[in-house]
Amino acid sequence: MSDPRNTPPAPFFDPMDPPMSPEELEAAAAANEADAAAQLDNALGEVETLKTKVAELTDQALRAQAEAQNARRRADDEIAKIRKFAVESFAESLLPVLDSLEAGLKVDNASAEQLREGTEATLRQLLAALERNKVVEVNPAAGDRFDPANQQAISMVPADQEANTVVSVLQKGYTIADRVLRPALVTVTAPK
Repeated sequence: MSDPRNTPPAPFFDPMDPPMSPEELEAAAAANEADAAAQLDNALGEVETLKTKVAELTDQALRAQAEAQNARRRADDEIAKIRKFAVESFAESLLPVLDSLEAGLKVDNASAEQLREGTEATLRQLLAALERNKVVEVNPAAGDRFDPANQQAISMVPADQEANTVVSVLQKGYTIADRVLRPALVTVTAPK
């Protein structure tokens, strides 16, 4: 059985037309076959054009996917470097504090006053290093309103002050870039 797609269409006959001679029938069939061949050539040309376009789009999609993976890898590498160098910067800012502590321990016959002065100077160095690295002290004053975001109530005591106000700080807290490292441990007033 032949494929109907490859068979040229039959010529259209109008019953009012005079009968066609075999030569005319053959010429009409040849014309129909030529039209079908031209349509087939056009369709094949379109298929080739579409195949080329699909190949181009596939290539573009693969390149875009590769570029996205490369961008993600570069971002991950950059984040790793930032973390590494942030720790390095923090450690570097603590080295002068370490030097001061070691120098203080080398002094054999230091007086109590000299030890106190050296300790205070070392504490100032440490606080400056922490401040440079965005580490901020949380040390609420007595009477301040209790802030559960960066304070932790250890106990409640009766007092004449308004409820939920800080009475005393048992241990200072610290934040780094507005993130709590350690909450301040506080005693607060109990409700009346």
